[in-house]
Amino acid sequence: MTGHEYMSMEKVAGKIAGGFSSSSSSSSSGSDDDTPSHSKSLKPNVYRLFGREKPLHQVLGAGKPADVLLWRNKRISGSVFGCATALWVLFELLDYHLITLICHISILTLITLFLWSHVSNFIDKPPPNIPDAVFPDKCVLEVASIVRYKMNQALGHLRHIAFGSDVKSFLAVVCGLWTLSVIGSCFNFLTLVYIVFVLLHTVLVMYEKYEDKVDSFSEKAIIELKKQYVEFDKKVLSKIHKGKLKEKKKD
Repeated sequence: MTGHEYMSMEKVAGKIAGGFSSSSSSSSSGSDDDTPSHSKSLKPNVYRLFGREKPLHQVLGAGKPADVLLWRNKRISGSVFGCATALWVLFELLDYHLITLICHISILTLITLFLWSHVSNFIDKPPPNIPDAVFPDKCVLEVASIVRYKMNQALGHLRHIAFGSDVKSFLAVVCGLWTLSVIGSCFNFLTLVYIVFVLLHTVLVMYEKYEDKVDSFSEKAIIELKKQYVEFDKKVLSKIHKGKLKEKKKD
């Protein structure tokens, strides 16, 4: 075999090897491309607490109150938290009263404005500009309409539960009211409001930070509670006679 024929044989072998390598690489790349899509299709849906589908910030309204509760601006959130703590210490620990505080603040404000308006002529400064404080009719009517709607909705829901058509909701409301009565017997109203305020400013931001762990744990807890409720329903609730909700006759 001559040298020229040997070189041509090497070129043919190289082309064949290159064809095999390219086909194998293309097949491997194709399999790699198929793998992520397959994994995406097999990716399970992530459980979120209370069945929410939006981030916590959007659930809270995505406005300034949500920014304060989730500590988006630590200076503003810290100021609000500090003011609430100061008011609780003032009213609860120092036995200061709300009406007394309002009267003292009003007296100091009136004295300051009175002196400022009379001293301004001697110090060549303009008197204080006090804007007119007026509640618009539209705002008051909207608030009253929302409160009326919520109260009617709550009364209708309680009426529906009172007729015994939904035993699960009946037990949940009774347990919730009993728990609230126990908590109310341990704290007064102001302390209870402050505890709720502190929980809103701490639990929500901690939940947002450890969201995945809390959701995973809550999913397991809810599954276990549902199993226990099914057993309780079979043994107790299914034997209770459920009343029927009487509908009003239409004219």
